[in-house]
Amino acid sequence: MLFPVFLYLLSDLSPSPPLLSRIVQRALSVTGLPSLASGVWSYMDNAIRWCWIPDWLPSWCPTSQSQLMAAEDRMLSCIRSAFTKEFVPVSCGNMLWTLAFCSDVVKDKTPIVLLHGFGGGVGLWAQNVEALSQDRPVYALDLLGFGQSTRPVFSTDPLEAEAQFVESIEQWRAKVGVESMIILGHNLGGFLAVSYAIKYPARVKHLVLVEPWGFPEVQETVEADRPIPVWIKALGAMFSPFNPLAGLRLVGPLGPTLVQTLRPDFKKKFSSMFSDNTVSEYIYHLNVQSPSGETAFKSMTGSCGWAKRPMLQRLDQLHPDIPISIIYGSRSSIDSTSAASIKEMRTNSHVEIVTMRGAGHYVFADQPYDFNNKVLQVCEKVD
Repeated sequence: MLFPVFLYLLSDLSPSPPLLSRIVQRALSVTGLPSLASGVWSYMDNAIRWCWIPDWLPSWCPTSQSQLMAAEDRMLSCIRSAFTKEFVPVSCGNMLWTLAFCSDVVKDKTPIVLLHGFGGGVGLWAQNVEALSQDRPVYALDLLGFGQSTRPVFSTDPLEAEAQFVESIEQWRAKVGVESMIILGHNLGGFLAVSYAIKYPARVKHLVLVEPWGFPEVQETVEADRPIPVWIKALGAMFSPFNPLAGLRLVGPLGPTLVQTLRPDFKKKFSSMFSDNTVSEYIYHLNVQSPSGETAFKSMTGSCGWAKRPMLQRLDQLHPDIPISIIYGSRSSIDSTSAASIKEMRTNSHVEIVTMRGAGHYVFADQPYDFNNKVLQVCEKVD
């Protein structure tokens, strides 16, 4: 089984499908098992062609843009408050998918803008938007390259890829007509929130960073009593050229079952809203569309998931008047020491660190009631 999979992985690096086809056919034929070679090659040929022809993706993975839209609609079906959905145009013909909760009662208050994390989308805020929008306008958008937003080709340069994300957020803000905002970002969204605030400080009233990614520098040393096994290093080296979610696409029609099996916790997180596989289906359709933001994230990421351009190295560029609230889950595996570093670096600025009891990395879904109340308390200080 490892041989055809390995050949598939090689196919993603090869410069030409026809050339690779000849090489793989020859390699299989010399095994002396022509019938096996024929069967394996038939599978590999489809996989290789799918790799080069994105339009074939839906034929292998049971997904489509309309299925993603339907899955998101199911995620949002329990929301009783009125809201609008629209594609907001930004530059180069790109569009950011946006949910807007803005009643006449709160329209004059500073809005909250929700930025999801890697592999996420607006539907994951289903347990939060209604409560948060009772006090002020709330906007939730799919980041460029994720969810229902346009999936363009990003630069492979980490600085330029980050800039593409940031500029799309600024263009979105200008198009929607938001003068200033409270930005709440989870995971990758937290990283981009700070990057945006560094460049456009006048537009940011408060930063709420929820389990943010990309802040610490690479830890070169490994504890002597916890060395990384050689086989893990070997696998890491083998898979490093590929997108993080390539494996989910590789298994094709087995993908939905794989998500349900490997991440049953998501169903539990939203158990108050759904008793079926609504959440896992949404996550599946989010992450098997054509990779775009995922590819940009890979360009911004170094070994073992560390950011190539750690945010702590640039935090001194953030205006001291911008307050920061950092929220972590007590049961999360994410290292929260970056929060303490931020507090030490910004001695003359407001930095609040909150640990949410009983929550993991998806704090807003694990403990939505406590999370919503805390965010509302933070926002009260803004206006």
